Parts: sequence; structure tokens; C-alpha cells
Amino acid sequence: MPTPSPAVCDYEGSTYRKDFWEGKGRDYEDAVERIALRRLLPTAGQRYVDFGGGFGRLVDEAARYDQVVLMDYSRSMLQDAQTRLGQSDRMIYVAADVYHLPFADNAFDVGIMCRVIHHLRDAPAALRQIRASMTPDATFLLEFANKQNFKAIVRYLLRLQTWSPYSHEPIEFVELNFDFHPAYIQAALKAAGFEPQRRLAVSSLRLGLLKRLLPLGLMVALDRVIQPTGGVLPISPSIFVENKTSGSRTPVAPLEALFKCPSCGAAPLRRERDVMLCPTHGHRWAIHNGIYDFKEPLTS
Repeated sequence: MPTPSPAVCDYEGSTYRKDFWEGKGRDYEDAVERIALRRLLPTAGQRYVDFGGGFGRLVDEAARYDQVVLMDYSRSMLQDAQTRLGQSDRMIYVAADVYHLPFADNAFDVGIMCRVIHHLRDAPAALRQIRASMTPDATFLLEFANKQNFKAIVRYLLRLQTWSPYSHEPIEFVELNFDFHPAYIQAALKAAGFEPQRRLAVSSLRLGLLKRLLPLGLMVALDRVIQPTGGVLPISPSIFVENKTSGSRTPVAPLEALFKCPSCGAAPLRRERDVMLCPTHGHRWAIHNGIYDFKEPLTS
């Protein structure tokens, strides 16, 4: 059996889409994150996954990929996504714990994790799980909240905060909300088996005053120009990192071999009606209205 997971930030039952995004003054953040993804994502791919994709805000950025997996810990967020995006052979919805992913080897050749890792107490463990599901020569894009951002640097120099933005350890400023130093993330990615590549500075103008003073189009245009500085001057609130896996490109696993048992790692799982069965220990996982549910095994 797997080791227990660290505490998870659970959005089950929340109205995150309406409470945080729709009409909440975050058009700038949404636009510049999409620019970063378009800069870093491959032009084509077989199977794309959004780890912690929630209600599917960014899923339209995967339009050029053959198959899309939207994975999240919250079933209700996935239901929201499914209602808006529909059910098809191309769209797969998976409820799962990022510390015990249900994906077999070679499941994905493209993946992203955006606005998620800042909720993870053990980010390196999650990155190891993600790496295990990627093919050779895959692309994985990670967004993280940057501890070494300009605002934190100024506050530290003015002695308005006690923690240093230059120290490498993560800072938990609210329970299960972490900022990470770029060097910490770089080391964690390498330790997980990724090869970090380009780095973009995103949302550098994320200030209420600037949002009131500057037109949205101008803010987005300025951010587009600033983003490439992330490789040498990573002081933006958000950083996007492009990562590769080593080896020669191989096809992704077929759909019938996509899943492994998150309890024991046995693969592939066998589907019987609305249940996925573990071939080794008989663990059973439900499929609820088209959503593969790997959060807890069925007990009967």
C-alpha cells in the first residue's frame, strides 16, 4: 500500500470558477498565462494532461493535441468542466491524488501544472509522480509562485516581512499555500528526472494600482515583452518552466493501458462496466458519470 499523502488542498464543492475567475479582475493573469503556454507548448502531441486542471480553464490551449486528460483532486470541479466541455473519446476526466497518480508509464507526451504546486507541501514527491507518467522526450510545463518576487524583495529590504526571499526553502504564508525559490524548483525538477529548459517571468504587473491605471491590452503587451527575462531575472510573482525528459520519442500508451493502480502500482487496469480493476490485488476504482475516480477504492 502507498504511504499516506501529505495534507491536500481540497476544492471539493467550491465555486472556484465563479468566486476567483469570472468577473473577478483576473483577465490580465489569464491572458499572460496563456501567452506563456503558447510560447512553451509543442506544436503537436499525442496525449496532453493538465495536472490539477480544475474546471478546465486552460484546456482550450490543448486544441492541437490528439487526446486531453483533465486531472484534479476535486470531483465537483471536474463535473463543472465536463458540463461545459462535454464528454468524448478525446476528453478524459480523472479524479486523483497527485501524490499517488493512477497513470501508467508512457501515459503522456505533453503535460502542464499551473496554479497547483503552490498548494503542495511535498512538491518534490508530486514531481516524481508526474515524471513517472511521461514518455521519453516529453514536455512538461510547470508554473510556480515565486518566493523571490520583486514585491517580496522590497518588503524584506524595508523590514516589512521577516522571511528572506533569497533563502531557498519554501515559505508557507497561509496553510497549504507556498511560495518557492526558483533554485529550489530547479533542483526538485532535476531530482525528479526532468531537464529544465526555458523559464518565463509571468504576471510581473500584477498590482491593483496598475490594473486601475493601465488598459488591459497594454498590460498584456508589456508582460509579453517581459516574459523572456525570466531566465536571467526571475523576480515576477509567477514563473513558468519548460522541462524535457530524456530519451527518444516513443508513442504514448494506448487508452486501454493508460491507468495503473494508485494503491500498488499494478498495470494495466482492466475495465468492467463502470469499474477499473487492479490485476494484482483486486483494488477497484469507480467511474462515475464518465469521470474516472481514483481518490478512494471501492470497498464492496
